[in-house]
Amino acid sequence: MRNNEETEGFDGEASNTSMISGANSPYQPTTEPVHSRNVFRAIRCDLDYIKSHFGVLKVIEVVLALISFIFIETIMMCSPCAGVYLFEFVSCSAFVVTGVLLLIFSLNLHTKVLHINWSLTDLINTATSTLFFFLASVVLAALNHKTGAEIAAVIFGFLVMGVYGLNTFLAVRRWRLGDSRDGPLQTSEYIRARTASRGEVESRPELQ
Repeated sequence: MRNNEETEGFDGEASNTSMISGANSPYQPTTEPVHSRNVFRAIRCDLDYIKSHFGVLKVIEVVLALISFIFIETIMMCSPCAGVYLFEFVSCSAFVVTGVLLLIFSLNLHTKVLHINWSLTDLINTATSTLFFFLASVVLAALNHKTGAEIAAVIFGFLVMGVYGLNTFLAVRRWRLGDSRDGPLQTSEYIRARTASRGEVESRPELQ
């Protein structure tokens, strides 16, 4: 009997020791690989957005802004240079910001940050780009219009201003109508999150 009790005691101590060592072991199972797979699964090329009106306009804006920036960079001498510097800043900023937004929308990265109103962000970008390209093109045409590079920069500046203006018009109409068929704002995850939050509020009358 004593041998059995000692054996059971040793077994109990061994099981307790294994439980303690398992609890304190630094090699615990983790869900990080699964989370990483979910993040990379959300990053995919959205061809539907690229083929939509907003996607096509964004591609044209990026290309025209880049061409305008290249033309203004080929100007080696200017007098005065205020118009050249302003146009250079506007074209470079529009190319970078619009390019980043195009990348975010094309890869569905906006679905991971749901608290940002991406449609309003796009509207602000297109509206400000339209205004600044208009001002930069007018100033450049008034102050610097002697060389071929300056004239070409002015022409492409007004072209990209027109494209941004059309994009602004469509973005305003989408914002007013609340239509998300061509826009990236109302994703399925965002709708599910809004529905879940409303359900929680309705289930707790004291919060209403």
